[in-house]
Amino acid sequence: MGRLLGFVGTLATLAIGMYIYSLQVKAIAPGATVADDQSTATITGVKNDLIAIGNAERAHMASQGGYASLDELVSGSYLTIRPERPPYIYDVEADSGGFRATATRTTQGAPAQIWITGTMEIQASN
Repeated sequence: MGRLLGFVGTLATLAIGMYIYSLQVKAIAPGATVADDQSTATITGVKNDLIAIGNAERAHMASQGGYASLDELVSGSYLTIRPERPPYIYDVEADSGGFRATATRTTQGAPAQIWITGTMEIQASN
C-alpha cells in the first residue's frame, strides 16, 4: 500500500511539474512555431558568423595593419565561412578607420539587417 501511494505521489508531482513547465514555455514564446525555431536558429548562426568576421578583421588588422573586405579575409585564410546564410547575405565595408560587417535579409522578415563593427557589438534593424 505504501509503495502504491508513493508511486501515485510521484506521478502527481511529475504531472504538476509538466503543467507548470508548459505554462512557462507558452509565456516565453506565445504562439511559437517550428518556423520561429528555424528563424531563431538562422539568426543565431548569422550572429555567430558576424562575430567570426569581426574576429577575422581584428586578426587581419594585427597582422597586416589594416582592415579587409570579405573576399580578402576569405582568400587570406582569416575566415572560412560562406558569404551567405540564406536568407541573409554578408558584406563588409572596411577602411583605415574601421569596419562594418552586415548581414542583409534577401526576403521579407525581420530583422532586415544585422551588423557588427569594431566594437564587436551586434546590432539589428527592425
